[in-house]
Amino acid sequence: MANIHPTALIDPQAELDSSVTVGAYSVIGPNVRIGAGTKIGPHVVIEGHTTIGCDNNIFQFASLGGMPQDKKYAGEPTRLEIGDRNTIREFCTLNTGSVQDQGVTSMGSDNWIMAYVHIAHDCVVGSNTIFANSTTLGGHVHVHDWAILGGGTLVHQFCQVGAHVMVGGGTILTQDLPPYVMASGRPVAPHGINSEGLRRRGFSPEQIADLRNAYKILYRSGLSLEEAKAELAKQESGTEHSAGHINLMRTFLDGVTRGIVR
Repeated sequence: MANIHPTALIDPQAELDSSVTVGAYSVIGPNVRIGAGTKIGPHVVIEGHTTIGCDNNIFQFASLGGMPQDKKYAGEPTRLEIGDRNTIREFCTLNTGSVQDQGVTSMGSDNWIMAYVHIAHDCVVGSNTIFANSTTLGGHVHVHDWAILGGGTLVHQFCQVGAHVMVGGGTILTQDLPPYVMASGRPVAPHGINSEGLRRRGFSPEQIADLRNAYKILYRSGLSLEEAKAELAKQESGTEHSAGHINLMRTFLDGVTRGIVR
């Protein structure tokens, strides 16, 4: 195949679409499947039970599908699943899952993953996210759609990062961050909702105002978390154009296990 560099080492059992491009000195293992239009740069290692979708762009020195950095791992055939149209830059590491969870590390589509990002075992990353350089996710972290994590963000194991959030560079998250919220600092603190990001994604002024009110209920009312959730339920039932967005926040709060950034 003319689009496979002659120095690349590709196991005969690997399944690559005929349109996949593989650069010099890359290594692809036997249990790897790669979809149409994906570009693999030079010196990339893809191993393990790894499935990569279509039209991804994976830059040099990335390592995908390596075994989890978990001392309990005993060689089980866990997986890494990557969707379509993702950009994964230099020196990123994405590990497979573990049997202590669902056995799968997964990433959706249209994500922009900058250099030196680590996505540990059993993480679930949604779609349309941005991870700036040197962002690190501990094991079992869930990052929801449209989240933006600034450079050097560190996320503790089992945390959830809500949809449409923006996290400032160098932040350490040790608790869950609700949808739509901006946060930064060490220790981390909330700083309102990500109104500019929401505006760019087509949220109406009315929806943004309703989410600001939801933020005030959660962060500025002096209510306990359970009391705030009850008030959010009232807000959800009282608004037509923002009910789905308020429900997303309320549903997220119902599922927190580590407490929230507050």
